[in-house]
Amino acid sequence: MEHLLADFPVITEIPVAWGEMDALQHVNNVVYFRYFETARIDYFKQVALMEETQSTGIGPVLSETQCRYKIPVTFPDTLLIGSRVVDIQSDRFTMEYQAVSKKIGKVTTTGSATVVMFNFKNGQKAHLSDKLIHAINTIEATS
Repeated sequence: MEHLLADFPVITEIPVAWGEMDALQHVNNVVYFRYFETARIDYFKQVALMEETQSTGIGPVLSETQCRYKIPVTFPDTLLIGSRVVDIQSDRFTMEYQAVSKKIGKVTTTGSATVVMFNFKNGQKAHLSDKLIHAINTIEATS
């Protein structure tokens, strides 16, 4: 299964909970956005983005997100969610996610998100710091 996530520098393990199932007995479509959120926050921890936000007042705001469902996931299972940054611009970056089921050993879901940097003090978009760009480039070089 590791080869399915080889291009993703951050891997988040998430057990599927019984309560995440819908009436058709598979993980409800909206739950994947929570999985991706958890993976995104793990990535942010790896690049110290939340610490930077606390000290500067400039932080990430989700601008856009999408999900593609390939194979249904059912309880019990554990998902490995890979996350990576695939594009960096002056005020935003784009992330991709890939979910792999430990039970079936396949990619079940893919997704992406655009994250815009936002200055919470003045209520306007902001540029990514050089420190953040360096941290992202460093972590991406490991995959």
